[in-house]
Amino acid sequence: MTSQAGARGTNPSRTPSIVERITSDARSTPFSVEFYPPRSEQEEQRLWRAVRTFEQMHPAFVSLTYGAGGSTRDRTVRIAGQIAEQTTLLPVAHLTAVDHSISELRGLVGSYADRGIVNLLALRGDPPGNPLGDWVKHPEGVEYADELVRLIRELGDFHVGVASFPEGHYRAESLERDTHCLVSKLRSGAEYSITQMFFEVEDYLRLRDRVAAADPEQGSKPIIPGILPITSLRQVRKIVELSGSQIPAHLEERLTRAAGSGNQEDRAEVRKVGIELATRMSERLIAEGAPCLHFCTLNFARATQEVLSNLGLTPVAA
Repeated sequence: MTSQAGARGTNPSRTPSIVERITSDARSTPFSVEFYPPRSEQEEQRLWRAVRTFEQMHPAFVSLTYGAGGSTRDRTVRIAGQIAEQTTLLPVAHLTAVDHSISELRGLVGSYADRGIVNLLALRGDPPGNPLGDWVKHPEGVEYADELVRLIRELGDFHVGVASFPEGHYRAESLERDTHCLVSKLRSGAEYSITQMFFEVEDYLRLRDRVAAADPEQGSKPIIPGILPITSLRQVRKIVELSGSQIPAHLEERLTRAAGSGNQEDRAEVRKVGIELATRMSERLIAEGAPCLHFCTLNFARATQEVLSNLGLTPVAA
């Protein structure tokens, strides 16, 4: 069957999948990075500085997020396309179901295909305005991420990943239910998952074990851990608040001590703690056989560079 997206000029077979890329990487443990679409010209310049820095470090792939309710849809499509066309990096573009009809989703997949993007991360997405608010299905859209996975796969030879949640998704009634949802997404055709950021390696290991126990076939698919090198206590608290995850009490206490008691947090000290934590987590994840390390960069390169240097995976530029 010729799909709408496939008919629009791309040849997906020319672009490697994420699974192919991470399994063929010459490094024992490859790494990847996440960017978000800029909201201003200044932010866009910062993004491209980070893109060019990481390009020299040869990540397995880079992902580009997609704002709540599709708020950064056009920028995500444009910048993912520019990364595909103007750099040697392999982009993965996020696609969310929230506030989109099936017709709009088909058009978006076609827009990605037009730009040579064949690796997509299918997400249910967060409600616009309040990410923790009630999720309301578009009357002509899809309800769950597994439906979005199937829709994308029906449109052509696209490679699809999904999100996973080491602590369990905050909307899931239990870890068992959360595991069921992830397995359903994988059975629908997702080839791998990337986790939400977390701070306890044990949470990742338990997630991996739950999926393998629920469905050994799906448990063999890569679960890529998401890591945030913390550089600001205020910033990470906000990120965690919006994501529904948690900072462990022992880490919160340590970061609070590092930040100091003044009106302005001591970001240099917080950063030291954050780099150390991300390095130790990465070391453990490598030892436990993680297929790839996925770093949330917030469009900055230096902190991730330092962690990678500590791991011996790439040098820090002078």
